Amino acid sequence: MARNSTEAVFDVVVVGGGGSGLAAAIEAREAGARVVLLEKNPKLGGSTAWSIGSISATQTPHQRAKGIDDNPQQHWEDMPKFATGMNRADNDALRKILCDEVPAAFQWLLDSGVRFMGPMPEPPHRLPRMHNVLPNSRSYIYHLERRARRDGVDIRCNARVHELVLDKGRVVGAKVQLDGRDVFFRGINGTILAAGDFTNSPELKARFMGPREAKVEAINMTATGDGQKLAEALGASVLNGDLALGPELRFIPPQKETLIRRLPPWRALAVFMQWSMSHVPQAILRPFLMQFLTTALAPSLSLFEAGAVLVNQEGKAVRDTPQKLAYALADEPGNRGWIIFGNDIAQRFSAWPDFISTAPGVAYAYLADYARNRKDIYTQADSLPALAAQLHMQDSRLQEALGEHPMPGPYVALGPVRSVFVHNEGGLKVDTSHRVLDTDDQPIDGLYAVGSTGQGGLLLKGHGHHIAWAFVSGRRAGKLVASLPRERRQPSTPVNPGDAP
Repeated sequence: MARNSTEAVFDVVVVGGGGSGLAAAIEAREAGARVVLLEKNPKLGGSTAWSIGSISATQTPHQRAKGIDDNPQQHWEDMPKFATGMNRADNDALRKILCDEVPAAFQWLLDSGVRFMGPMPEPPHRLPRMHNVLPNSRSYIYHLERRARRDGVDIRCNARVHELVLDKGRVVGAKVQLDGRDVFFRGINGTILAAGDFTNSPELKARFMGPREAKVEAINMTATGDGQKLAEALGASVLNGDLALGPELRFIPPQKETLIRRLPPWRALAVFMQWSMSHVPQAILRPFLMQFLTTALAPSLSLFEAGAVLVNQEGKAVRDTPQKLAYALADEPGNRGWIIFGNDIAQRFSAWPDFISTAPGVAYAYLADYARNRKDIYTQADSLPALAAQLHMQDSRLQEALGEHPMPGPYVALGPVRSVFVHNEGGLKVDTSHRVLDTDDQPIDGLYAVGSTGQGGLLLKGHGHHIAWAFVSGRRAGKLVASLPRERRQPSTPVNPGDAP
């Protein structure tokens, strides 16, 4: 090591502090390994904390309580139905691992303090399998971080890995730049990449998807494909890099977090919420659910099919089919748009079956819910000039945008909306032991990948499967790497892990 470097020795190095990274670190530590978890952001969370938080699983206590007789084999058979028409090979072996082991992962989450409501139906699942976390997706991180720290996992935030270190063809750890010097975290047993996807890496999106997709933002702005880049530098390959959920339109989140997002993920509160879902009248529950449903979800494309118009920040119409509007908006300055419509559409989207947004298995949000809960993105005026003035747009541009779609007032604008990718499927090629494979399908010794980083060609369509894979793959890899025999050859200049910054 260089003089300005520090070395810290562990059995297992985990890169990434989202759901899969925490699962790997906890299992490795509880198997007796010395574990460090390196997270580039100031706090843990990753895409897990940004998600809706649903997880699809069979043989859960929630299914049994409702008399649902389900099993992993049926889950394995149903999953490909979500990918019908994709003309893409699935990884049947990894899918089998997911379906077989998610019941245990679900119970492990319960044992960690996480609570759920459900299960909810989601065809083409033959039975209800989707469980929604309570009170929000931060509950995963809150409880798993507590468990990791109790177990003795060494958690380092603001620790971005910039290089994987090879010694005689084996990955022996990772380098992090801290306080102007390299810190080498040695992983005697192995290094586990759990750094998420690359939905916010223009470089990787351009390479695997195309230049237009490279312009689209991500829900998680820190999902920059660090794990994929680190492994590719050692000869690894990415599978399904061209597949993603999105781009789609999403309302921008409120500047001030809603009550439902501010709720502390305490176990007692989650248990009370779980009880409330079955016992409290919907009239009382609905205001709380609407704070979630109007936060940052996708507007229904049926708005545009009904005649609503998307305009950019100048009031100019953004033209394309409803399914391609997200691509078109990404080409506009600032990637911000507003959905404009008149009174007829406003009345239509005030009741079932026409809703503004929804979360599967939870509820539907109508126009009045946005007027009540999202005053920051709801604008109404009696005339188009008045609406243009409130939105600071050119009146002539807005008039021109709606010229082909005459609508009676009053007029409503919902926005800003932005074009985003929710997640992508481009993970490193791995084997059933989560070892990263090179372009010749040979394991890169000492290197493992889990979650979205190690998706390995597995098609995770349908709600709750990405979260499920995060916890299943993370737990498996943590246990597998911790169980490996330690190398007899010790590093030449070992440093106590606590001595590193």
